[in-house]
Amino acid sequence: MLIKLSSKGQLVIPKSIREALRLNSGNQMRVRIADGRIILEPIPGKDLIQSLHGKYAGNDLLKELENEHRQEIARD
Repeated sequence: MLIKLSSKGQLVIPKSIREALRLNSGNQMRVRIADGRIILEPIPGKDLIQSLHGKYAGNDLLKELENEHRQEIARD
């Protein structure tokens, strides 16, 4: 499979490879040179943590759990 380097130095990873490696927009990759080759390695796990970061900011999850618990007690 051949890909081209853009004028900005960017590469597009073909869809079949992205799907096989489960790569998504925003995933981080480590790049290194070994024996005259470019090696790209996905950094696993960080995308999930990053996607959740700040998602529940401003929500009082403990208060919501306490309210649910009170409702359960009231039903019993």
